[in-house]
Amino acid sequence: MGEYADVVELQASAEYAERVAAIDIAKASAMVCTRLPGERNPARRMQRTFAVKATTAAIAELGDHLVCQSIELVVMEATGDYWRPFFYQLEARGLRVWLVNPREVKNVPSRPKTDRLDAIWLAKLAERGMLHPSFVPPKPVRQLRALTRTRANLVADRTRYRNQIESVLEDACLKIADKKDGASDLFGVSGRAMLDALCAGERNPKTLAQLARGRMRRKIATLEQALTGHFEQHHAELITTLLRLHDHLTTEIDTLTTRIEAAIADLDPTPPPDDDHPGRMPLLDRLDQIPGVSREIAAAIVAETGFDMTIFPTPGHLASWATLTPHTKQSGAKHTHGPTGKGNGWIKAPLSQAAIGASRTKTFLGARYRRIAKHAPPKKAVVAVARSILEITWYLIDNPDTHFHDLGRDWHQQHTNQARKTRQAIRELEHLGYTVTLTPAA
Repeated sequence: MGEYADVVELQASAEYAERVAAIDIAKASAMVCTRLPGERNPARRMQRTFAVKATTAAIAELGDHLVCQSIELVVMEATGDYWRPFFYQLEARGLRVWLVNPREVKNVPSRPKTDRLDAIWLAKLAERGMLHPSFVPPKPVRQLRALTRTRANLVADRTRYRNQIESVLEDACLKIADKKDGASDLFGVSGRAMLDALCAGERNPKTLAQLARGRMRRKIATLEQALTGHFEQHHAELITTLLRLHDHLTTEIDTLTTRIEAAIADLDPTPPPDDDHPGRMPLLDRLDQIPGVSREIAAAIVAETGFDMTIFPTPGHLASWATLTPHTKQSGAKHTHGPTGKGNGWIKAPLSQAAIGASRTKTFLGARYRRIAKHAPPKKAVVAVARSILEITWYLIDNPDTHFHDLGRDWHQQHTNQARKTRQAIRELEHLGYTVTLTPAA
């Protein structure tokens, strides 16, 4: 899938380009096709295809050649990460470069599959205005995106080490990771103290249970049973190694978090508070007001969407780009909805995490989740709440003076059409064979 998820079809009118170049990119090379007006007869097209290496010098030479040819538009498909050097260097050379969604290019009649024919077809589509540019954020946002994605990968690696530690404890028949009878958070203050004591050689369940702090001291009796097992030196050595890797990742994650927040503060277009706007807040603080959205999730969302919402004309366009809207299917009088699609996992994952967190709250978003989950699968309810969160984010990023205001968990009840609900209930009872007589309540 590669960078397909980073593609957003911008609202651009179809335009005809006379001098175009298309690049079919592979890992180590690329096939270039240029189509220009004929020298003697401009109505005829001069076509040339040639191969270039995917090296910095070769791409720079290609950029000079395209500039000398007065190329108006360069198009390329989003293939993995291999498009990045071509896009960045040609864009820096002053050329207008479009990254296009391969889905638009693949919907063509059957033809042989070669790099040369792919480049020719891409050039023909571009010169006829049949392609749309994709969203490639500016360099500062790309750098911010690299930081947030790296942090997400490190968090996933740290979670993997935590799962391995729990597996070692299970091998030793210690049920300390059980949230009901053991530590609610194995890597909290109490759980970590017990792990360190086990690695240091302590084996007495009563002594280990006394390391509980705060509300966990209510479970000392069950902790003693959970800490009774067959923990040996072999297990201690494994957990020591895993904890060392876990702590190293935690340090790196904290360092990245500091860099990310500093980068967002530099890029944040929110003006400072003044006499007319005394309540103005930085962007991360405003996004943090949304139920389920933490500062880490807010930073991940901003890194993917950028700070310029003019690229997405409406909140619906942003939700569609993130593939949080179902596909519409219509045939005759039948209208149905298809799946949302895979989309950009780097933004869908934190939004889903925020939606799950919001579903547990007594807020409008929590009520929305529970309302949808009554008649639809829970995953669909999560997607619906994630879309609501992303649309709220659009407003908060677009207007620096906007603040989040919760509508309340009873908003749906207050806006229910009482007459329609009454007619629906009467029809259902009559369908079951009852005669309904309504008496107003006192």
